[in-house]
Amino acid sequence: MQDTNPFPDPATALIHHAYQPPAGFEAPQPGVFKASTVIFPNVAAMREREWKDKSGYTYGLHGTPTTFILEERICALEGGLQCVLVPSGLAALANVALALLRQGDEVLVPDNAYGPNKAMTASLLAQFGVRHALYDPLDPADLAQRITPATRLVWLEAPGSVTLEFPDLRALVALCRERGVTTALDNTWGAGLAFRPFDLMGDGSGSLAVDVSAHALTKYPSGGGDVLMGSITTRDPALHLRIKLAHMHLGLGVGANDAEAVLRALPSVALRYHTHDRVARNLARWMQHQAPVVQVLHPALEGAPGHAHWHALCGQAQDGQGAAAGLFSVVFDPAIPQAQVDHFCDSLHLFRLGYSWGGPMSLVVPYDLASMRQRPSTHVRPGHVVRFSIGLEAQADLRADLAQALRSAFVQR
Repeated sequence: MQDTNPFPDPATALIHHAYQPPAGFEAPQPGVFKASTVIFPNVAAMREREWKDKSGYTYGLHGTPTTFILEERICALEGGLQCVLVPSGLAALANVALALLRQGDEVLVPDNAYGPNKAMTASLLAQFGVRHALYDPLDPADLAQRITPATRLVWLEAPGSVTLEFPDLRALVALCRERGVTTALDNTWGAGLAFRPFDLMGDGSGSLAVDVSAHALTKYPSGGGDVLMGSITTRDPALHLRIKLAHMHLGLGVGANDAEAVLRALPSVALRYHTHDRVARNLARWMQHQAPVVQVLHPALEGAPGHAHWHALCGQAQDGQGAAAGLFSVVFDPAIPQAQVDHFCDSLHLFRLGYSWGGPMSLVVPYDLASMRQRPSTHVRPGHVVRFSIGLEAQADLRADLAQALRSAFVQR
């Protein structure tokens, strides 16, 4: 090989070595590019290159080939045209709010929304002079009467957090469109697979769509329970630019190795999602027949809150079987002491106590619903709420684990 090292001192040669590998390398997984500094060929390029439109590279925080590829693949998953990556799902929610709201504005949030989003709205945004109100997601009329001339943003969640009520998303979005209010959907549960957030009619027309889709890639796209990341996807260039400018001002970015992990997991996301879904539905149906349980909350089950809305929006996915992720919650008889419910959770072996979901390990979390809602839900029966996230273990083993914990907590005591 030709000597490409003009520097006799290895300290300089290791930094400024001239060798470049041949072009044309291709493999199933994209390359991992790590950078803060990006090198420009000349001053003209430095002055002309634009970071906002992905036409070139300027600084690692504004993107590398690795993050650009992941952003484009998330667009493909969700049906969007533009995407930015952020360090977590909650960061995605915050980025949207800080980009679109200012002092004197109002944001409306469903009462069953993700708890940290509600807390951020009530505390951080309030410090900036942004007002908020909570609405009943299963009652479009309640949302309609709460929209005011100051309302700039309506958050949507389908289904709701923990209790999994499924709203009439089409009606809520249509109402906001009529009032000229921007809609932002926390699409972590749907993951781009249960329904298309930018094509809610499902006919390919895009005639009814959310404006923004925020997604905790921590969950199903990552799939390993080991990556924190979020995304914000849009189809409107002007709206995307507002989000991207806030993203830049906040200094948000993701690590190249985390982007690599999500890219590696994405090809299997549909297979994993539908496996989580199938097992969750089967176990949810089984739990309906267990004596201490007074209600099972899963939008694909007949009689569940918002089941008809789930069926209308998600029922044609997966060749007509519908899609519903891998979560369900159970309500235990309120006459049972909380200590027994806690003992049930502690008695599980395969279901581990831990937050989040979408990974290979099944998880369980007991919740105090009264502390999470502004007003009691008429759709959820009184009792102790426990949420299950189904992993990728064998269904028979998970069912056996649930059975032994039920016996331990509610039969032998």
